[in-house]
Amino acid sequence: MAGFTNAGKENVLNYAFRAVSTPSTYKLHLCTSASAPSADTNTLGDLTEISDSYTVASLTPGATDFDSTQEDDSNDKGIIQIKDITFAGPITNARYCVLTDDNATEASREVLLYWDLASDRSVSSGQNLVLQDLQIELTE
Repeated sequence: MAGFTNAGKENVLNYAFRAVSTPSTYKLHLCTSASAPSADTNTLGDLTEISDSYTVASLTPGATDFDSTQEDDSNDKGIIQIKDITFAGPITNARYCVLTDDNATEASREVLLYWDLASDRSVSSGQNLVLQDLQIELTE
């Protein structure tokens, strides 16, 4: 399951209709199941990031990192997908992936979107956790 936070919804409206500048990069973080993200999640500090030393993924607005869009008239939604993301292990008990802004203070990064990875994901050192085709959907 994926979803927008209320802050993420507000930001999308601000970017599209009020000409508010988007962040220069977005960040993808891995979080545990200790605190599930929801529409009411505000910042990364509201969640429990995995304790492993992993590299947070960075995404630049544009067609390279957000690599596929489509209009789905039969299901009344617009869809955009993120390029495949690879996190190098070790990774322990990653349950959620969250998209944030690029605030310099990590705990203060605004959570815009989240994806439930369906179960805790772990990989050993030397292995990779690959997230393919993370999808963002807009519906009414």
